[in-house]
Amino acid sequence: MSPGIALAVIGALLVIAAVVGIVLRILDGRRRGGGHLLFDPADAGAVQLGSHATLVQFSTEMCARCPQVRRMLSSYVADSDGLHHLEVDLTHRPELSARYRVLQTPTTFVVDGSGAVRARFHGVPHRHALTEALAAV
Repeated sequence: MSPGIALAVIGALLVIAAVVGIVLRILDGRRRGGGHLLFDPADAGAVQLGSHATLVQFSTEMCARCPQVRRMLSSYVADSDGLHHLEVDLTHRPELSARYRVLQTPTTFVVDGSGAVRARFHGVPHRHALTEALAAV
């Protein structure tokens, strides 16, 4: 292979990697639909869900951004009535990641009083998007 072709291939791979990185960065923390998932509070060791809504955070022990999301969601819950925060550690319950289609941590669900997942966030949720998702519940 000639050096010119090798440099062109390396350049193309760098451009593709940069584009993929930018797209993933843009999508991180954005609101997505919940689909037709139903959350069972027993999976988080809870008896019941919040009267208005529940923020369910899926995390792992080695997750670097999970403590930041935990603090943010806890402060959000402290400012709202009828809102609960539950955390599910997927390190000890990996079967839940397949059941709820969690591909990365942290992942946050906005769950209504009946257990229906109304919105989901991958990564650190944007505060305004979380407010909009809770207003829709």
